[in-house]
Amino acid sequence: MTVQQSDNRLASPNSLPAYPRNPSQNSFLLQGNPMPDAIRAIIVDDDDFYREAIATELEYLGFRVTSFSSGEPMLAHLATGAEAEVIVLDWKLQSGLGIDLLPMLHEKGVHLPVVFLTGMPAIAAEYAALDLGAVDFVDKARGTAILAKRLRLIVQSARGAQQADANPSSGTEPIQSGNLMLHTDMARAYWNGVDVELTLTEFKIVFLLVSRAGEYVTYRSVYDCVRYTGFVAGNGEDGFRTNVRSSIKRIRNKFRQLDDGFADIENYPAFGYRWRGEPSGAA
Repeated sequence: MTVQQSDNRLASPNSLPAYPRNPSQNSFLLQGNPMPDAIRAIIVDDDDFYREAIATELEYLGFRVTSFSSGEPMLAHLATGAEAEVIVLDWKLQSGLGIDLLPMLHEKGVHLPVVFLTGMPAIAAEYAALDLGAVDFVDKARGTAILAKRLRLIVQSARGAQQADANPSSGTEPIQSGNLMLHTDMARAYWNGVDVELTLTEFKIVFLLVSRAGEYVTYRSVYDCVRYTGFVAGNGEDGFRTNVRSSIKRIRNKFRQLDDGFADIENYPAFGYRWRGEPSGAA
């Protein structure tokens, strides 16, 4: 993949924060070559300074980055068969909203994980992004180190699923609860043998509930499993509850598309949710 070079005048390695790195990366970075297992990321942001600065920082952290100022050249780039593992979209572009690119990607058969960046976080925008299949929504103020960590978790999970598909016998034992079968090595959920097509975030929530089947899991615990402990979202200290409710609603709807009578996720008002029944297998 051709990687656009960043302007060192905008962000040189000497001016960047001292992020912790694996010493074994140094030889690759000093030679200007990506690590052999470098994550291939695409970034779309119409702020030239920010786009080049964040690309430089991610490359400094061992990523291989291709960046674009708008969605059209990004779509054209992917149409050539160029390889990528994750797409990072700015929420607001000069040509429109980044979220408008999601259906365009799907129409072209591109199903890479998409992460949204925004300088003006809004809970409604986060709901809309996740509803259309985005896997994460990150405030630019969180910094590049947090973004890099989230991108690594997302891509490492996807790589694990690909390896499991290539060699199913190497996977761990599935987890079963009633009609549900969870393949943790692939992050896939099956209901009566049919893929529920959960996103990575949705799979994490279902896995948490099933691993503690029969007991109620708090809203905070559900949110922590897909973000991190103590993350604050929405308005006020309990704003995350609305986010969790929206996620559970999407999950229920996906199960009900396969089974109108699906009722395995129960709500305890003002407390949390639980998965009915008992799991079997390695939870």
